[in-house]
This record gives sequence, C-alpha cells and structure tokens, in this order.
Amino acid sequence: MKIRIVEKNNIRCAVIADDEKVIKDAQSALDLLMSAKYEADTKNIVIDKRLVCGDFFILSTGLAGEILQKYVNYGGRIAVYGDYSRYTSKPLKDFIYESNKGRDVFFVSSEEEAVDMLTR
Repeated sequence: MKIRIVEKNNIRCAVIADDEKVIKDAQSALDLLMSAKYEADTKNIVIDKRLVCGDFFILSTGLAGEILQKYVNYGGRIAVYGDYSRYTSKPLKDFIYESNKGRDVFFVSSEEEAVDMLTR
C-alpha cells in the first residue's frame, strides 16, 4: 500500500493506492486509518472504491456500518471515490446520499472531489 499526502486549505489527506483490496474487513479498515495517522499524520482517508471489498456496498452485511462506526469513534474521516452508477439498491443510494450530507463520510466520483470534501 502506498500513501500519498495531499494538503489543501492546511488540511492533510492520505490518498491510498494499491493493486489489491485495502479494505477487506473492519480490522483492515482500522489498520488503514492507523497507518495514515502514523505515516501521513492525518485521519483523512481518500480511497478508490476499487480498493474496498464489495461486501461494504451490500448494506445487509453490516460491514459498512461497522467500519464507519470505527472511523467515527477514532476521529477518522473517509472519502471513497468511484463510479456508483451500477448500484441499484435504494437503501445504498439513500445511505450514500445521507453520508454526503454529513462531515465524516463521503462517496464521490473523483479523487479531486474526495479531497475537496475532506478539506473544506
């Protein structure tokens, strides 16, 4: 896993890159947050949705809720970017919509937009 630091408006983000899934379960998500904290001195994570396991986007698994609760508990913020058009689940669309209205979790289309959401 590679972490690239992006700073905007004096706020640092850790942009994650890898060739395989980085978030596979709640523990790997928490490990990612801690790696960003210690390697990039930030709790703002920007990650491509391709690096997040598919079960995250199936709300009935409970994985998204478990991971995001851990992030909120530890003061982490995350912006997941990618194409969400293939998802037809109304609960998932509602979840994405509501998340984007908050301050800690965002689902957007591009890396640039993800950084913008975490640095405003």
